[in-house]
Amino acid sequence: MSQRPLLLVTGGSRGIGAAISLKAAQAGYDLVINYRSDHAAAEAVAQAARLAGARVLARAGDMAREDDIAALFAAVDDFGRLTHLVNNAGITGKSGRLADTDPAIIRETIDVNVTGAILVAREAARRLSTRLGGLGGAIVNMSSAAATLGSPGEYVWYAASKAAIDGLTYGLARELATEGVRVNAIQPGMVDTEIHARSTGDAGRVERIRPSIPMQRIGTAEEIADATLYLLSDAASYVTASILRVAGGR
Repeated sequence: MSQRPLLLVTGGSRGIGAAISLKAAQAGYDLVINYRSDHAAAEAVAQAARLAGARVLARAGDMAREDDIAALFAAVDDFGRLTHLVNNAGITGKSGRLADTDPAIIRETIDVNVTGAILVAREAARRLSTRLGGLGGAIVNMSSAAATLGSPGEYVWYAASKAAIDGLTYGLARELATEGVRVNAIQPGMVDTEIHARSTGDAGRVERIRPSIPMQRIGTAEEIADATLYLLSDAASYVTASILRVAGGR
């Protein structure tokens, strides 16, 4: 029996990350699920993934902290040989106009969404690249439709952070293209998760934006997970440096 692929999902305990973790377990991946603070939520996802047949490690760590990133990858190395990454951890900060937003919110968002994501991708590249002794693999970065919409009046700094993820994806994909590693990104549109109320402080945002979506409905975390699993899989073997928008036409 061949060894199961090992997938690391950062921010894997809630919303899109949790949906990706569960679908990956059902698709035959073993998992390392990273979370920042909610141990109970992470363990619930881990247990569901185990019931689907996966070996699972849930590991706490703040992806804005370099030491936590190093500790996470050390735990991954102890658990198995990494083959896939979903670079998903991210925050928005409380919504508002840029001129009125505390610089601390902006810095925290960039620390997690940009610097943290780049450092996570760096660690994954060091393990996956055939040039560095790896066996190859695939990385999916979690961008956002905000990268092109700009999110005016809501969180321009978050939109800027996700545009940076697109740049990371294009550059790293081409850097690793001859080293057995594919790098792509997903740009989710409006998805029905708790991040809207929990992170932005704007519980009514989903319904307010619905009319601007051509398909006139909100996406689900499972729909984002399906697209992510495609990009991770061998079905996407000739797909790299691509940004897949999953946004109902928005």
